[in-house]
Amino acid sequence: MGEQLEIPGKLLHKDGKQHEKVTVAHGAVQMDETNQPSYDNGDGQNLVTEDVTVVEGDVATISCRVKNSDDSVIQLLNPNRQTIYFRDFRPLKDSRFQLVNFSNSELRVSLTNVSISDEGRYFCQLYTDPPQEIYTTITVLVPPRNLVIDIQKEIAVEGEEIELNCTAMASRPATTIRWFKGNKELTGKSEVEQWSDMYTVTSQLLLKVGREDDGVPVICLVDHPAVKDLQTQRYLEVMYKPQVRVSQNYPVQGLTREGEPLELTCAAFGKPQPTDMRWLRVDDEMPQHVVVSGSNLLISNLNKTDNGTYRCEASNAVGKSHADYMLFVYDTTATTEPAVHGFTQLPNSAEELDYGDLSDSRAGEEGAIRSVDHAVVGGVVAVVVFAMLCLLIILGRYFARHKGTYFTHEAKGADDAADADTAIINAEGGQNNSEEKKEYFI
Repeated sequence: MGEQLEIPGKLLHKDGKQHEKVTVAHGAVQMDETNQPSYDNGDGQNLVTEDVTVVEGDVATISCRVKNSDDSVIQLLNPNRQTIYFRDFRPLKDSRFQLVNFSNSELRVSLTNVSISDEGRYFCQLYTDPPQEIYTTITVLVPPRNLVIDIQKEIAVEGEEIELNCTAMASRPATTIRWFKGNKELTGKSEVEQWSDMYTVTSQLLLKVGREDDGVPVICLVDHPAVKDLQTQRYLEVMYKPQVRVSQNYPVQGLTREGEPLELTCAAFGKPQPTDMRWLRVDDEMPQHVVVSGSNLLISNLNKTDNGTYRCEASNAVGKSHADYMLFVYDTTATTEPAVHGFTQLPNSAEELDYGDLSDSRAGEEGAIRSVDHAVVGGVVAVVVFAMLCLLIILGRYFARHKGTYFTHEAKGADDAADADTAIINAEGGQNNSEEKKEYFI
């Protein structure tokens, strides 16, 4: 025989009669074709059940099934081995247990409003010879009771690092917390605390904020088998210094010429909104004929003395920033394309302030390069022409020095000869002394 199992207590039939406890022999526990545990006593009857996972408060269904049944009695017991159902009779006075189905091949019972205390092993018994028993385990999941985001600073300033904490309380098993800023997932650091058989998880997120984060939601999302799409969010509020832009209203397109008007407008955006805005001229005093009205600057009659850099400054509680406009006044007859007047933009965060100052300088340098005077171009052309003239003079002197008549001594002594043959014979050196002949250049 196999291992002996004693079933304590009395067994009740539907007629209410008690039967004394019995000692039964177990057969072999096997796995059926659905990969579930089953009991085979060797006589062809198999007892089958499966584990149950249920969310707290929901309904759990326990099924004890018999394959190849011969009308043997089926019984269901709780973890304390109290009889819940004997066939279709319920001895246990717990109305949460209800009969769903009873037949010769199945006993199916539902348990409503499941709680943690209901978790454990439930036993299916089949009264054969020898009797069979198999158990199913009920596992109860508890979703987080509450999900809260706590933010270190309700209002942050750009460039600051803020701390956010998300807490998921009293869950089972422990939750997994994920962070998102908008659609971008971020990484936090989680800590788990266990209280009795429940878990509380807190996740910390350190976030460096910029002006682009103002109004963006930070989302705390929970991954837990008992709940889907459980999340909470907080919207970031970030203060930042002004972003300043200068635009040219008139002339809309074309050159800024002498005698014509110029109108500039300064726009500044920040949080809080800039309260102070002013115009000034960099490295010089503002001309007396310049009219400044709020965010507008007007020069009704441009002249060369107006050349320079005009700056619009704006400030709020966070800080101050500016944008520059480089003005170059052309002659009334100028027809070339206008210079691009540079203006600087505010950096996006406090850590970029140094870079922003550099970009201001670059904008000024680029504007100065674009507004080069025509006199400079003419000077470059004059230098090129002068260099070409000098080159022509040097080449002329070189060729002049190598031009003239050349004399040799090859026919020396043949001047008085009567004919050509005599001249050749009388020539100094003749054919035999040809190697000693020399030439002289004057």
